[in-house]
Order: sequence, then C-alpha cells, then structure tokens
Amino acid sequence: MAQTPGSQSSLHRANRERVIRAVRRAGSLTQAEIARTTGLSAATVSNIVRELRERGTVQVTPTSAGGRRARSVSLSGDAGIVVGIGIGRTRLRVALGNQAHQVLDEESEPLPPSGSAARALDRARDLVDRLLDRTGVDRAKVGGAGLGVPAPVESAPGARGSAAPPGSAGARTAEELGERLGLPVRLDNDANLGALGELVWGGGRGVRDLAYVKVADGVGAGLVIDGRLHRGPGGTAGELGHLTLDESGPVCRCGNRGCLETFTADRYVLPLLHASHGDDLTMAEVVRLARAGDPGCRRVVTDVGRYVGRGVAGLCNLLNPSRIVLGGDLAEAGELLVGPVREAVERYALPCVAAQLTVVPSALGDRAEVLGALALALDALGDATLADASVPVNR
Repeated sequence: MAQTPGSQSSLHRANRERVIRAVRRAGSLTQAEIARTTGLSAATVSNIVRELRERGTVQVTPTSAGGRRARSVSLSGDAGIVVGIGIGRTRLRVALGNQAHQVLDEESEPLPPSGSAARALDRARDLVDRLLDRTGVDRAKVGGAGLGVPAPVESAPGARGSAAPPGSAGARTAEELGERLGLPVRLDNDANLGALGELVWGGGRGVRDLAYVKVADGVGAGLVIDGRLHRGPGGTAGELGHLTLDESGPVCRCGNRGCLETFTADRYVLPLLHASHGDDLTMAEVVRLARAGDPGCRRVVTDVGRYVGRGVAGLCNLLNPSRIVLGGDLAEAGELLVGPVREAVERYALPCVAAQLTVVPSALGDRAEVLGALALALDALGDATLADASVPVNR
C-alpha cells in the first residue's frame, strides 16, 4: 500500500533519513548530538538508532562526551562498496571505499596529454578491475561509482550549444563509463567533487558554507551552501575562472576578454617564464622552483594568488562563506599562493565578510576530487552513506 504524505510511516522514514544524514555529515555522533542536530526528541532518536542497529545500518560503540559515558553512532562499513574515479587533464585516479568511508585501496597513473576520452574511460575500467582483484572485494557488493571530470557538467536538458561552457560534459560520459563497469555512475565536475571531498573528508568538515577553489589549467569553484553542493539549474555554478577582471584583457577560450582564467591558467602564465626558464617548463616545476626560492617563479605564483584573491573576494561578498579551501596544482605552493589570496580578500572583500573568513590550502591535496567522487557514489546509496573520514590509505 502506498504511503500517504504526512502519514505516520512516511514521517518515520523522513526522521530516519534525517538521523542518517546527520551521522553522514559528522562521521559519528552521540545520540544526544543527533537529537540536537536534527531537532528530534531523544526518545525518537533512541528508537531510530535501535532500529538501524538491528538492520545493520549503524554501529554503536561506547565513548565519552563531556566526561560522561555515551554511545557513538556511525554507519556500518560491512557493505555498500563504491568506486571513485577522477579523470584529470594529465592524471587518472581511482579509489575503492565502503559506506563507512574507509578507503580500501586506491591507485593513480598519468594520462597522455593527447589521449582520447574513450581511452581514459578504458583505463579507468582497468584500474577498477585491478583494485577489486587486489582487495578481493566481491563485485556483487559494488553499488555504484562517482566520476569527476575537469569540465562543467550539464544538468539541464538542452544545455548544449551556445549555452554550455567550452568543454562541457554531459550524461553520456557517465553512461559510457557505466557501460564499461556495469555500474550506475554519477558524474560531476572536479571542483564540485573537490568541495565535496573536503566537506566530507578534509578541511571542510563541520563547515556548512564553503568554497573549494581549484587553481590549475583553469579556475573553478565548488560551492557548498548550508551543507549542500550548489550546482545551479544548468550545473555550471562556480565558473569563477570566467569572472571578468579586465574587459580589455586577453581573449579567453570562452570568447570574452580578461577573464580571471587568462591571468592564472598555465597556458597564459607559463609563457611569462619561457625567456628565463625555457619552453618546456611545467606548472609543477614552477611551484617546485618557487618553493626553492627562484625569484621569477615566486613572483608568478604570487601574482596568480593576487588575481585569484580578487575573484574570491567577489565570491565572498556574494555568498559570505566561512571558509575558502584552495586546491589544484598551484595550491601545492602553500603560503606562496595562500598568502596573496588572503591579502587580496582583505583588500577587496567587505571587512565584515573578510573577518569571518578563513582561507586554507586543501587538506587532501590532489586526492580531493577522487575522494569527493567516492562520497558522491556513497550519497547515491541513500540510507547506506556515512561521512566518517577515518584515516585513508595513500598509495
């Protein structure tokens, strides 16, 4: 019999999902913390936790809270295996995890710069097979996969054409990988998954409003508003790299002039150093040389930080996040990049906005997107999700 909206059974299901989502976001909570987080009564929480424990969905372990004995609730990791895949411009990463957010295994390999998308999907399938064989995981227990790509991901029908940003990816990308894996695949862009990875596993834990800003061959932002990713109706929210800084500046790949990306992306930045450092310089080498004290490379990284900071300041004036997490290749420069971003934010953002903001480098480094892909796949499992960032392996 169908459940009537507002019926006792549908209300109970909604409350159960609230409890699970609260635990998923925090990793583990005492029953008193669950009650405070969800607004449910202690008796309701106790009944739901008992039910979930009997179903094997959660595990309850003794702990202490405020010097008093309590019971910590977390979701079980016995089932709900998922795959996370991050396809970058130059590197492929694959991770295998369970619903307790334990990373069972992970691996990465370089991608040829001239390789096709189909070839990258083939290699992703091969790496998934290798991880499953190596861990001995029963393939029947794998419930799905999350996939991250370095491009805007369309979520609105008909977004193709002039309305879609350059290089946009659509549902067909997920379908093609799903056909190779024999699994349902959820797709999102790398910046969104970096935000999700940091929110669930890294430097964004416990923060409800943040932006993950990825500085690499472009600049993209994954936006978390009130604890949820904000993608926009067309799936292209967070295209920070196409914020106009100089309407008379260089022509961007999007067709406009003076976008933030034209002052920060490697194809615009690296030529500034060709005369002094040669034509084969890479952004990774720029970061390494900057950290080693090379004055030209330090100047370039600092300038990029100032430009990014101007874009971040505008974003913060609009959305007022409490944390900015900087990721991507250039974030490996640490304070050489983060410091100028902070200074620019203090200069261009409203004082009350800047005072409430912290700017930090990614806690997950280049693994943020693949761990976000794991979290995306876990979210698709519904009741079998957990945001507990137990110490993951790093292979």
